[in-house]
Amino acid sequence: MDDSAMAERALEYAIETCTDPEITVLHIVGSATMMMGDAVSLALEDDIDAAARERAEPVFERARGLAADHDIEVRTVVGVGDPARAIVNRADDYDTVVMGSHGEHSEDVTRGFLIGNVARKVFQRSPVPVTTVR
Repeated sequence: MDDSAMAERALEYAIETCTDPEITVLHIVGSATMMMGDAVSLALEDDIDAAARERAEPVFERARGLAADHDIEVRTVVGVGDPARAIVNRADDYDTVVMGSHGEHSEDVTRGFLIGNVARKVFQRSPVPVTTVR
């Protein structure tokens, strides 16, 4: 889950449609961008894991709040690196992947397309079923 409205909708969808939900919210930090902002600033931290957890906490707080509204708890996991690769690498641990069709770094021009770059890669490479939510 990133910091996007689409990711929030995907979590709500998972919560509402899973009959016995055991939901894990995965947040990836340090993804490379054209300006390398997140990746470079994370690499400069003394404790990368602690910095990644700190950056993920606001997203996890939102996720816990959404889950609490439905009287369930979510497990949270932080990853570092390329979001699509990190999701695909962990996908075998779960029954399915539910994600937003576009994330926080999607440019406005990509919103007109059916699916964003990360979601497309996960959809193409995941070893388990993937549901994308708009």
